[in-house]
Amino acid sequence: MNLHRYALSFLTLLVAGTLLPVASAQPARDFDAEIEAALRIAKQAAGTEWLGTLSRICLLPASGGENTSDNLPRYVADESLIPPREDWYAEPAKVFDNLYFVGGSRHSSWALTTSEGIIIIDTIYPYNSRELIIGGLEKLGLNPEDIRYVIISHAHGDHIGGAQMLQERFNAQVVMGAADWELVERYPNRYATMSPTRQNGLGITAYDGMEITLGDTTVTLWDTPGHTPGTLSYTFTAYDNGRPVNVAYSGGTAFNFVNNTPDPGIGNFQIYIDSQRHIAEQAAAVNASALLSNHSEFDNAVNRNRMLAGRGDGPHPYEVGPESVQRYFQVMQSCARAAQLRLEEQLVQ
Repeated sequence: MNLHRYALSFLTLLVAGTLLPVASAQPARDFDAEIEAALRIAKQAAGTEWLGTLSRICLLPASGGENTSDNLPRYVADESLIPPREDWYAEPAKVFDNLYFVGGSRHSSWALTTSEGIIIIDTIYPYNSRELIIGGLEKLGLNPEDIRYVIISHAHGDHIGGAQMLQERFNAQVVMGAADWELVERYPNRYATMSPTRQNGLGITAYDGMEITLGDTTVTLWDTPGHTPGTLSYTFTAYDNGRPVNVAYSGGTAFNFVNNTPDPGIGNFQIYIDSQRHIAEQAAAVNASALLSNHSEFDNAVNRNRMLAGRGDGPHPYEVGPESVQRYFQVMQSCARAAQLRLEEQLVQ
């Protein structure tokens, strides 16, 4: 038989499918089972310590899509819309030898004292940062004039709100992730009254593994994009009656990207999951035994501050142990995986 004709006949049959093996039917993917498995891992990881985080990102509806508007915040456009003081005020507290809580009842700000000044971590809203941060420092016997650095976990109004004011008043250097610096500069109305400058060396663009050192204290910054593109998390050392306690600080928690297009969030959830693995690895590397966040609902800061008063010689209420710190990040990863699976299921329907 002519080999050319044989090859041509074989190719014709192959294209027609007559020589192809019959593929066995593939079972349908059980998304419900996968979602339930991710939720089960999250619930087990939450234990009793991280129920606030579990509820916020696993059990409640997602926050919605990323904000791309450039409108004045309501409380900037109309001061009558500023929430009443009783809705946000919390007493300042000395939490460790060198770490002080100067935040509100829901949104946190922290003052890390060093041998050469103060590092402020997150700055709450523009309407309450003066009272809570400056007033809180003074109430705790600290001098706000000693503020040298302001580190912003991410550029949302409840965390960047006082950065401009602290920079202008105390000439503080503001540290933020590159993508979030770009957000501030892209939306001047959205960040009216709360946009620090990068001019004259007063703005520092963070990178993964960057160390901010002031005197005897170093804060290491870690890129953890997801909540915003430039979200930062941190590791540093606090002291409890002179004993070092390594701290992991989670810089962004809720999901704000589920409506992005053309990718409806699936890739963004993977970025978020990878970020939580990254900060979990850094926390493990320093054996972090305390977990802090910028929302009291996630680290239970306000209630833990109350526990300090009756602590006596007992354990420190913030020192939950390295295993519990790791479980916190597992909650975040597993909740994000469950949300990611829900979106994958929608795409195949």
